Amino acid sequence: MNSSPDTLSVAILSIQCGKVRPFRGEDEPSAIGKKPIEGRVTVHRLGLDGDEQADLAVHGGPDKAIHHYPHDHYGFWRESLGDHPLLSDFGAFGENIATEGLTEEQICVGDRWRLGTALVEVSQGRQPCWKLDHRFDGAIVNARVVKSRRSGWYYRVLEEGEVAAGDRMVLVERPYPDWSVKRVFGLLIAGEHKKDREGLEALGEVASLAATWMRRRAKLLGLD
Repeated sequence: MNSSPDTLSVAILSIQCGKVRPFRGEDEPSAIGKKPIEGRVTVHRLGLDGDEQADLAVHGGPDKAIHHYPHDHYGFWRESLGDHPLLSDFGAFGENIATEGLTEEQICVGDRWRLGTALVEVSQGRQPCWKLDHRFDGAIVNARVVKSRRSGWYYRVLEEGEVAAGDRMVLVERPYPDWSVKRVFGLLIAGEHKKDREGLEALGEVASLAATWMRRRAKLLGLD
């Protein structure tokens, strides 16, 4: 990835999509099992063509249309979990986009990226849930995501287009350079608001933050 904030770009290693399938019995379906897609994929307002989400109350929608997880973290997870078969391919964490060279420390809420021919905007980090533990056969993944801040993040789609593995993501605009995904995740999910109320208050200026995380901020501040 280039080092200048004005020319940040990174190659897309893989694009993944998944269908809703039984996950933990018939009553717990999920589409977390994403598989690499060959060729170009249409990017529309609610995500990638052919991709699905099971529980639309907490997954998908305009603010969480596309999930990006850094492939950079797979080495960490191999050290933590061993050579789990899911880590031998892309999509282990249910991500739609896989790259190397771009992590939660380097990407900011509100960033606008050219994703193939589409334009997307970072809306929030990914808040993990029990499904990660279940997907990795009961291993402690959820808590390790929170502790390590290796969360991944979501995009909303501002302009529809197409994308394929091998395309480059290029940073178009960074309106909130002080608000990395790691910092925001720490405040809202990992408990750092307890020692940084000033930061939590200042986060209200980040207009691009997803509505659900804005509400979480208000609740942590005691405003809701």
